[in-house]
Amino acid sequence: MIPTAFEYRRAGSVAEALSLLQEGGPEAKLLAGGHSLIPMMKQRLAEPGLLIDIGGLDELRGIQEDGGEIAIGAAMTHAEIAASDLLRAQAPIVAETAANIGDAQVRNRGTIGGSLAHADPGADLPAVMVALDATIALLGPNGERKVQAEDFFQDILTVDLAEDEIVTGVCFQACRSAAYAKLEQRASKFALVGVAAALSLDGGTCSSARVAVTGASSHAQRLSGVEGALAGASLPDGAASAASGAGDALDFVNEDLHGSEEYRRAMTAVFARRAIEAAAGRS
Repeated sequence: MIPTAFEYRRAGSVAEALSLLQEGGPEAKLLAGGHSLIPMMKQRLAEPGLLIDIGGLDELRGIQEDGGEIAIGAAMTHAEIAASDLLRAQAPIVAETAANIGDAQVRNRGTIGGSLAHADPGADLPAVMVALDATIALLGPNGERKVQAEDFFQDILTVDLAEDEIVTGVCFQACRSAAYAKLEQRASKFALVGVAAALSLDGGTCSSARVAVTGASSHAQRLSGVEGALAGASLPDGAASAASGAGDALDFVNEDLHGSEEYRRAMTAVFARRAIEAAAGRS
């Protein structure tokens, strides 16, 4: 299909983008890579009157590390994140996850900020950000505010982001003992079930863990029961036991032609175990 008519403006700065957002009101939408918004526009599921292009803003770019904290600008593409030597060394879960998003075209145009703001139920990066206890930075007319990832993702395509705010970046502590495992839908590579695990280990014993799931439910969320079962567990031997009830704890589970509720619940346990074992193997 063909999108409805719209006005296109390329912002020269974040400040200008914020001004255009206020000017356009509910009719205005931000455009970075476009791999979430443009398909919706073609299907007329979204009909913005004003598109504000922020994809080329240097203010929203870069990957830096300071005192163990890593910051990624919202306009960094998945391909750039996947190729980052810093992320491969300090947070390999992020680089590896980005390297397996969609296809080459998606990775070269899609951005981390757009993925997080869109919050597709099958997107990979939301679960990774929740597992890493990431902070998402937002900028609006009243200044900057920061939201923890687990609070940012609220429901299907629903996040804690006002219409007049922009995602400017994400930050998290460096973590090598973390991994993401997913059962993908082969055509789109979205996750039917994807689980991210970030562990703190003392020798072979898990002292604490954050485990998050995507694809199985309406939005990325923590698997607190698995986290509790991992505390004090010997890994990787204890991974299967800790993950065994992962799918049972979900209040709501997606069901479609790609997988039933029962199947997704079962696969949540399988891929939780795989993610935990891979994370433990990096300690």
